[in-house]
Amino acid sequence: MKLWQKATGNKKEVENFTIGRDPEFDIILAPFDVLGSMAHAHMLTKVGLLTAEDNATLQKGLKEIYYEIEKGTFEIAAGVEDVHSQVEFLLTERYGEVGKKLHSGRSRNDQVLVDLKLYYRSAIRELVEEASTLFDLLVKLADQHKEDLMPGYTHTQLAMPSSFGLWFGSFAEGLSEDMGMLQAAFDLANKNPLGSAAGYGSSFPLDRTFTTELLGFADLHHNVINAQNSRGKAEKTLAFALAGMAGTLNKLASDVCLFMNQHFGFISFPDDLTTGSSIMPHKKNPDVFELMRAKTNQIQGVPTTVSLLLTNTTTGYHRDLQLLKEEIFPAIETLRDCLSMCTFMLKSIKVKKGILQDPFFKHVFSVEVVNDLVLKGIPFRDAYKQVGMDIEADNFSPDQSKISHTHEGSIGNLGLAEISQKMENAVKGFNFDKIDAAYLSLLS
Repeated sequence: MKLWQKATGNKKEVENFTIGRDPEFDIILAPFDVLGSMAHAHMLTKVGLLTAEDNATLQKGLKEIYYEIEKGTFEIAAGVEDVHSQVEFLLTERYGEVGKKLHSGRSRNDQVLVDLKLYYRSAIRELVEEASTLFDLLVKLADQHKEDLMPGYTHTQLAMPSSFGLWFGSFAEGLSEDMGMLQAAFDLANKNPLGSAAGYGSSFPLDRTFTTELLGFADLHHNVINAQNSRGKAEKTLAFALAGMAGTLNKLASDVCLFMNQHFGFISFPDDLTTGSSIMPHKKNPDVFELMRAKTNQIQGVPTTVSLLLTNTTTGYHRDLQLLKEEIFPAIETLRDCLSMCTFMLKSIKVKKGILQDPFFKHVFSVEVVNDLVLKGIPFRDAYKQVGMDIEADNFSPDQSKISHTHEGSIGNLGLAEISQKMENAVKGFNFDKIDAAYLSLLS
């Protein structure tokens, strides 16, 4: 039996097709569905639609279900359409008619919207925490290897001197900038849609500001149509945020695969972090980073899929939106795993020392020599031509131990303190403490 069912139901074929993969995702949403219901019951009591006794019973039952979810004993029974139905059926089964009163003043449309927004807030928090851990390691590695030089490349050709400190630091700052897109997604997820019902409000005297406070939202979607239209908009914004961070990891993984190659040999990892070949005893394959590269490419494709799912959808709810979960939920999990695995691997990275002392890399110092000549008073174009002709005549013999880069963000001035401050400010902007306090109050 379904919440909306009257005398007749669907044929099994229709039911199976429309439910799709929802049951596996609904388990993820279960704790958030209970929290949303707890806040809704408090609000119904405040406006006189539930008695204090009814509310006390519902709160008791909802807390029981919440802790069953935490223990892993909660499940959606066969034949039950979704998590919302399962929670309501359990309340009715255990506490009688009061369980049927909980749905007053809301639709499954705003109920699932609340669940999704609470889940997205939680998932974004986990991503922020994983990214922060990786960030801290990258800053540590940048400082540790700030004196270890390596070649920089443009067009995959030898270009100018770089350093491992500069390389590690680049990804640290990249992660700090990825926080901006994640913050935009969090801000959309941190607005309360509860009370918008099916998208056109309710004739009940709901107090939407009250549920906003109870659930720790920063604000509410004031317009009820806009609240429903935020489904899809939030996912699209989150998809781009996930893709942005995935892009940062993708470039790092690609570099690692290249730098591990024997023709480079810039970095290495312990044998137990690489894989071998079934016929070539010498092989040490970067499988972790190859998979990371592939997985982050998959994530970077998610915004396109989400955008196409939303194409031509008019105002209001459409069942098309159900498929957003099939794109967003796995992408969140995959990105979280990639961040965690990247941290795990980089803890054991080994950097080759003295790379640029090899005469093979002498040409990366050409700009250094040109700049030295300019500092001695030779016009840049003349200095450039002089060095170029020396290189063509194979008369170029630079000092491969001399590097003097002092401006902000260069080899000799990595700006790690400033980059760390940037990350700290970004993380503070999420204000997770407010959410913690709200949940603690609901569950106490």
